[in-house]
Amino acid sequence: MLMLCLLYVSLMGHAADSTVVQMPDTARGSGSVPVREGFFRRLYRYFDQSNIDRTGQKRFDISFAVGPNYSTNTKFGLGILAAGLYRMDRSDTLLSPSDVSVFGNVSTTGYYQVGVEGNTFFPGGRHRLGYEVSFYSQPTDFWGIGYTAGSTGTRRSYTLKQYRMRADYKYNMGRNCFISGGVSFFKFTAGRSIGRWLPAGQKLDYTYTGLGIAFEYDSRDFIPNPYRGAYVKIHAQVFPAGLGSAETFCRFGFSADCYRRLWQGGILACDLTAEFNAGKAVPWVMLSELGGSRRMRGYYKGRYRDKNSAVLQVELRQKIYRRHGVAMWAAAGNVFPDFKRIAFAHTLPEIGIGYRFEFKNRINIRLDMGVGRNGTGINFNVNEAF
Repeated sequence: MLMLCLLYVSLMGHAADSTVVQMPDTARGSGSVPVREGFFRRLYRYFDQSNIDRTGQKRFDISFAVGPNYSTNTKFGLGILAAGLYRMDRSDTLLSPSDVSVFGNVSTTGYYQVGVEGNTFFPGGRHRLGYEVSFYSQPTDFWGIGYTAGSTGTRRSYTLKQYRMRADYKYNMGRNCFISGGVSFFKFTAGRSIGRWLPAGQKLDYTYTGLGIAFEYDSRDFIPNPYRGAYVKIHAQVFPAGLGSAETFCRFGFSADCYRRLWQGGILACDLTAEFNAGKAVPWVMLSELGGSRRMRGYYKGRYRDKNSAVLQVELRQKIYRRHGVAMWAAAGNVFPDFKRIAFAHTLPEIGIGYRFEFKNRINIRLDMGVGRNGTGINFNVNEAF
């Protein structure tokens, strides 16, 4: 069983916010002297109040967490997270607060990651900006390409390094409809140990720059943890050879999420996602993968990979007591080379259960355990899976 221990630290304000207790000054016979709260009392009070939304009073509401984590891919690790909420217009209480997270992680396998990601909502609600910059180095495994390789192939270990940058601008056309454009950059470097196991024509190093366009419908009340609304996205990306890519290929995707409150503290969430890659030479590191911390959480990420994938998951999220909650879900996923060779017998099942703790106002830290065909996956992360 994974024991979770979160240590919350505030950069400033503990001393200023400390309660002053008036104690009799027996030595002087009269008056009083201020006695500050003890460290653990101040820590508890900060911990108890850290999920209150203060973006209407503070320019930037930030909290920190340091604690252990675990995932099937990276095993035991230590993560550091700084999560902040802010409003570009504090007088507009209907505008969703912007969010930013700075994170770092190291694990016992030699994995390490650093990055920053967030969403900015500009005054008036017409314009949004999403962004991410990250780097990781991860010892990982490769079974091959396709369902058969993932089911019966031999596992090969190697180290993968990835640099990733992404920026998306969204314009609100009204009635919760958005059009967006974005740019993304990927650089992959794989260890030489995997070289002879790759299919013919595939390389160890790839650099790709992609340009994308998307149409979205988004009526979610809060992106990191929706209680109601729906989200639909249709997007296309091209990775042209003229922008550093080895060969041109395209990626198309579809996502549909919906959220509904069933009863007090109970939210039903549904997610349907599909991804398709078109091109003669789609690099193995850019193929669609099942597994990880968001979709098909019971599978090792990358064990099943192919040109195309589809995943359906249904999750019940229930608030239990104050800031504590649970989640239960069921999911199914499939990878396939093209539409003519979709095999429904290759559909992978999954069920799972998770624990939720409200770290900031409506921002959850989650511990998930998914059970799939090949075993169990455990993930510790921030924000909901979808």
